[in-house]
Amino acid sequence: MARRNNIWANLDWVSIILYLVLVFMGWINIYAAVYNEEHSSILDMTQRYGKQLIWIVAALVIGFTLILVDSKFYVFSAYGFYAITILLLIAVLLFGTQVKGSTSWFQVGGIAIQPAEFVKFTTALALAKYLSSYNFKMHRFKSLVIIGVILALPVVLIFMQNDTGSALVIGVFLLVLFREGLSGFVLFLTFIVAIIFILTLVLSPLHTIFTLTAGALIFHYIMQQRLSETMKALVIYASLSALFLFGGPIFEINVSEVKLVLASTILSSVIFAIYSLRKGVHNLLIVLGLYLGLVFLTFSVDYVFNNVLQAHQQSRINELLGIESDPLGVGYNVNQSKIAIGSGGFSGKGFLNGTQTKFDFVPEQSTDFIFCTVGEEWGFIGTTTVIGLFLFLLLRLLYLAERQRSTFSRVYGYSVACIIFFHLSINVGMTIGLAPVIGIPLPFFSYGGSSLWSFTILLFIFLRLDASRAEKLSH
Repeated sequence: MARRNNIWANLDWVSIILYLVLVFMGWINIYAAVYNEEHSSILDMTQRYGKQLIWIVAALVIGFTLILVDSKFYVFSAYGFYAITILLLIAVLLFGTQVKGSTSWFQVGGIAIQPAEFVKFTTALALAKYLSSYNFKMHRFKSLVIIGVILALPVVLIFMQNDTGSALVIGVFLLVLFREGLSGFVLFLTFIVAIIFILTLVLSPLHTIFTLTAGALIFHYIMQQRLSETMKALVIYASLSALFLFGGPIFEINVSEVKLVLASTILSSVIFAIYSLRKGVHNLLIVLGLYLGLVFLTFSVDYVFNNVLQAHQQSRINELLGIESDPLGVGYNVNQSKIAIGSGGFSGKGFLNGTQTKFDFVPEQSTDFIFCTVGEEWGFIGTTTVIGLFLFLLLRLLYLAERQRSTFSRVYGYSVACIIFFHLSINVGMTIGLAPVIGIPLPFFSYGGSSLWSFTILLFIFLRLDASRAEKLSH
């Protein structure tokens, strides 16, 4: 009984040790990334590595203070914390400082605070609070609307700050919702939308529509297992497309080929919908609706890409997909990062011996591109060790989340694991050219107080909830 009431004994010290190791390794690599021979002391407070030590000490104080707080306080205050960070996101739009094109920072003396970093854990708390509320049912329309509002508010406000990376993080809560009973169809649809977005950028809209049509016909055959029915659908579509494409020039209709194909797609879909209704095959109407929705998405992608994304974001995506090649411009960061990581070889060049790092070839090498310092100076062994530690932490968090007796704690625990996983995968992906550069810090590693503090708060709240898992948390 005494152990059950002893928070320190119930703490998961494995996770805390992993946290401390990652933070220490991050600090050492920040020192290596911005090393200055004239200020060689790692405790020099005029340099980034000295300032990071201050953030680390403050983070430890914050973390262990959070452990002293009663776990019921986090349940009770979940919506309050969420509301405060939403207000801060609004305030930063009005009074914030613009840094590198993003109006997402409050400048207080020599300290810059980014509210978007903290909204991650408050959104996790709010989502956990709602999903654990009395009589909650995932598949109710009202429930889905409220969940949508909880997630959409920070996304919209962060997008308005021109901070795409932080806004995309909120998308990982779909994985949490899937664990709590959200239909896998939603995840499948999200995946399909992402594929369509990429296809539309790589291929022409015309080719994308034909690809979607082929996919819909294959899916139709899988559902019906009747080749004759699928062939009828193909004949209807092909005949109307040929009629519109070849009839347009003959009758001197001044409309683009894409619009003609779109018109034939809509008409053939209407014909096939009527045919399906008469045959009583209503489930095919869902396929048809999804198909038309994806076709219209194809046309909206072009608008979003050209009117919503910033010019540098467009260039980064084009560079990643191979549409553009600008090794001295938008592709410079990634190229230099890959050179740095590749030059490290198996065991690395040694601590403080990274030439790419030392001569500042890699921009943002202490923040977004800190992983390339690990690769250059510690090589394959170092990068494998860092990724291995992160994976160990993630697996540990999933284990802790599954052993929770409270829905609130379980949802929050999965949120912590998913957020850290997203940051890890995208940050490492950026440095090796597998993901677009969207300004995602590496948890516990990248330089900066806002990032370190937010991840510390995110993790230590969950560790406090886990330590009191035997208690009944009222919602």
